[in-house]
Amino acid sequence: MSAEMGRRSGGQGRISQWLRGRRPRTDAADDSASREELLLAAAGAGLPLAPAAHPSAYRCSCDRVGCPTPARHPVSFAWQTQSTTDRAQIERWARHQPLANFITATGMVHDVLDVPVEAGQEALERLLGSGIEVGPVALSGDDRMLFFTATRGTPEDEDEWWPCELDCHPETMDEHPGLRWHCRGSYVLVPPARLPGELVVEWVRGPEHPLPDPLSLLEVLTDECARYAGVEREHVAAWPLRG
Repeated sequence: MSAEMGRRSGGQGRISQWLRGRRPRTDAADDSASREELLLAAAGAGLPLAPAAHPSAYRCSCDRVGCPTPARHPVSFAWQTQSTTDRAQIERWARHQPLANFITATGMVHDVLDVPVEAGQEALERLLGSGIEVGPVALSGDDRMLFFTATRGTPEDEDEWWPCELDCHPETMDEHPGLRWHCRGSYVLVPPARLPGELVVEWVRGPEHPLPDPLSLLEVLTDECARYAGVEREHVAAWPLRG
């Protein structure tokens, strides 16, 4: 169910197609079966799941006026304790809530390094070209790429926890336009998921890939995010001034 990106010539066309939100049309029954298989594969890899909102026309199924994260948030405030890898429970959720997206709670088994898609593409090519082990990777909409890694852990002794300035939680997303480190108390959508505007969340490398140490990816991801930020600043500076 995953598509391994190799060198630029092999992967760029498919990435561009995903970024335009185009997916091959499938029979509804086949699509439902594929959705359930992908969710169970993620749970089988140890990613704890919980139901999330889904698109409703161009809005969010939660019906909250001005929902700040449409189709990207859990449906229950108890999502951290609700999250599970239990196969039977996930099957029940998937079948009883056929439109629901699913989140995976980070900081339990895995973390997620979340970067702008342009930086993520370059980083992924560099990492694979260098022979560095890369775990599951997903495209989220048309603007973010998610690198799934092992977690820094959840020690019983809070003094053993080492915070990072990149730590990201749902309420601090806007504070991290570059690299976000989803760890304890955070979550991301897990593929397959649908977003408003016919965008999707899909695997680039599936959950069958072992979770790497986050520090083995961090330097390259940080480097590419800095390069991307520099390019963005150059574009802004080049915009013509209007009277």
